[in-house]
Formats: sequence, C-alpha cells, structure tokens
Amino acid sequence: MRGIRATWQGLRTDVSAAVAAAKTAWAGPSRERDLVVQALKAALAAWVAWAVAGWWLQAPVAFVAPWVAVVLVESTVYRSLTHGLQQLAAIAVGTIVATAVGLLLPHTEAAMAVVLPLVLLLGQWGRLGSQGIYAATGALFALTAGPVSVATSAARLGEALFGAVVGLAVNALIRPPLYLRDARALLQDAADETHDILQQVAEGLAQGSLDHDEVSGWHSRAVRLYPLVEQAKDAVGWNRESLRINVRHRPKVQPQPGRGYDDAVTVLEYAAVHTTGVTRTVLETVSDEDEATRLEPSLARHYARYLSLTAHALRLYSNSRFGPATEDGLREAVHDMRETLQTLRQDLVRTSGDDPAGVAVYGALLAQAHRLARQMVLSAN
Repeated sequence: MRGIRATWQGLRTDVSAAVAAAKTAWAGPSRERDLVVQALKAALAAWVAWAVAGWWLQAPVAFVAPWVAVVLVESTVYRSLTHGLQQLAAIAVGTIVATAVGLLLPHTEAAMAVVLPLVLLLGQWGRLGSQGIYAATGALFALTAGPVSVATSAARLGEALFGAVVGLAVNALIRPPLYLRDARALLQDAADETHDILQQVAEGLAQGSLDHDEVSGWHSRAVRLYPLVEQAKDAVGWNRESLRINVRHRPKVQPQPGRGYDDAVTVLEYAAVHTTGVTRTVLETVSDEDEATRLEPSLARHYARYLSLTAHALRLYSNSRFGPATEDGLREAVHDMRETLQTLRQDLVRTSGDDPAGVAVYGALLAQAHRLARQMVLSAN
C-alpha cells in the first residue's frame, strides 16, 4: 500500500512539474520554451526528410533519412554540423564494412559475428567522437534490413546524407538556439546568492550574536555556491558554442568587448571559495569551546564591515556586467575594501599577539579577505 501511495505521489509531482514547465514555456522566453522549440524542430526535420525520401522519391530505405534528421537537431548549430559529419563517417564505416563482409558471408549470423566486433572497435576512433556508436548501427541496418547489396548500401548512405542536410538546415535556419539568457541568469543567480550569504554573515558578526545552527546554514549554502558557478561556466561554454555558425540575430544585451562572461566566472569562483572559507572559519569559532578561538569584538566588527563591502562590490560588479550600471561605483567600493583590509591587517597584529589559536583564526580570515580583494581589484581595472 505504501508503495502504491509513493508511486501515486511521485506521479502527481511529475505531472505538476510538467504543468508548471508548460506554463513557463507559454508565458514567455525561457529554457522550457527553448526545449519545446527544439522538439518541434526535430519533428519537422523528420517529417520533411520522410516526405521527400519516403513519399516523393520512394527511396528503398527511406527511414534512414528522418532517423538521421531528427538526431541532428542538436542543442547548437555548431554541434549539429560537427556531429553530423562524425555520424555520417561512422555510418559509412559501418555500412561499408558490413556490405563487404555480407557479400562474402551469405549467412547473417556469421556476418554479424565478424562485423560487429570490428565496427565496435572502429567506433572508438577518436575522430568519430561520441558518434562512433553509429558505426555499429549502420552495420546492423545493412545486415538485417533485407538482402545485402551494393546498391542498397549506397542508397542508405545517400539517404543518411540527405537526412543530415535536412536536420542541419532546420536547426540552422529556423530559430537557431542561443544560450546567452541561460548563462546570464546562472551567473546572476550565483552573484546574488554570494551577496546574500556574505551580507548575512556580516550582519551576524556586527551584532556579535552568532547562532550555531544559523552559521551552519550559511556554510551549507556557501558549499553549494561552487557547483552553481560550475553550472554557470558550462552555460558560458554553451553560449559561446551556440554563437558559432549561427545566422540568428544576436541579442542586444551583450557583454562589452573584452568584458565577457569569462571574467565573471573567474570572479565568482574566487567569491565562492572565499565565502566557503569564511563561513567554515566562522562556524569553527562558534563550534569550538576554546575561548581563544573566538573572534575579538572589535576585529569582528571590522571584518563584518569588510564582508559587507565585499557583498556590495559583488552586487555592483554583477550590475556592471549584466545590467546598465557603470563601473564607477565598483571602483569606489573596491577602494573601500582595500582600506578596510589594511585595517584588518593592523588589527591582526594588535589583537592576536603571540596566541597561536588567535593567529590561526585571524590568519585564515585575513587570507580569504586578501585573495578576494586582489581579484576584485583586477576586475575593476
């Protein structure tokens, strides 16, 4: 009974998610709408390939054309082209080998026993990339879809070529995919989450009342920052690839020349590492019963000011990269960060003295502060 209830609950969750995705796709430009468009384009490519090869020309193995067309409506036009060439090469290898062996060995079982190990090994050739498996697929089609003949195999290769052309043409000419929106949204999310965590830690340090559960929550959020930045980095790569061989008009909102998303990823990587280190150190201070590891109140307030300035600088940096804001405010914020960092250095010498535990805590915080300040200075210049 519990299993049925869990299955029903999972089904309801999946249906709700599907309905929400459909509403999002209907509402306006979104990742969900992009997926719907790509699915419709793949269906269109298959229909056009079959209409020409199967209905109009009545080709002997017409199913190959729509099959190749649908799988080549890839996530980017560049990928459609490169994968198309690799797939055609793999199909050609498998078809040629299977045809040659099939003509020598009349029994399909015997031919398959010889051909499949060979084409599976050939499919591992690096130049075929991820499309190497289609060498085996092409060989199986040649051996199992009727009598083996040179004419049928040549027709199959011709229809594969036609399907590839149709798939590439549909993907390139009908709303070719762009991923600028995805990259910008993920980078913005990472910047916003980093800002919020740093600001909350700063407020907690300034008030001088740090709750263990609250600090643990900050650290858990900080640990999830780096995977979020990695997702943004992947999205930047998809964005760069989607702009290659793309005839679609590019969006008006673009990073300034020389100020692309790569530097944003670098800054956010530093910010993620810095934020994780800060929250870990603060968590250790509230978890350790040794009073020597507790933050001295005046130093905690100065560090809180530094974290607040860091959060503000990250917000300004994000606005300068992804919005209409200028970098004048960012330079001023970075200048304030550097001055506060100098104060922190002086406080470290004054407060820690010869106490090893104090030096360890303050040194860890200061090292994190110095790294991020250096990166923010480089970004603001």
